[in-house]
Amino acid sequence: HVQLVESGGGSVQVGGSLRLSCVASGDIIGRYCMGWFRQIPDKEREGVAGIESDGSSSYADSVKDRLTSSRDNGKNTLYLQMNNLKPEDTAMYYCGARIAASCAADALRGDYFTVWGQGTQVTVS
Repeated sequence: HVQLVESGGGSVQVGGSLRLSCVASGDIIGRYCMGWFRQIPDKEREGVAGIESDGSSSYADSVKDRLTSSRDNGKNTLYLQMNNLKPEDTAMYYCGARIAASCAADALRGDYFTVWGQGTQVTVS
């Protein structure tokens, strides 16, 4: 069973950049549909990006052209490059995983992924 650990969050000014990482252990991520989600207190978890095993990705409209997800299956690691950050990007960011040959069309819904990391906080001000 895969375990996920996110890192790379922090505080950044408006317009700045961050790169989040999600390192997997216990299994190879090539078997999994992977994704990035974010959540602020008292709000539902919001899907940000879904990533197929070949690295092709789908994004929420709110982050298109600013956030880019990638994966290095050899390093068992998922990345989220975040550019031109806005205050509304402030949230706890989580990576998720689900064993699947390909991601479902609605993979960005909150209940699709079955394994989650502990999250990394991003604050934009």
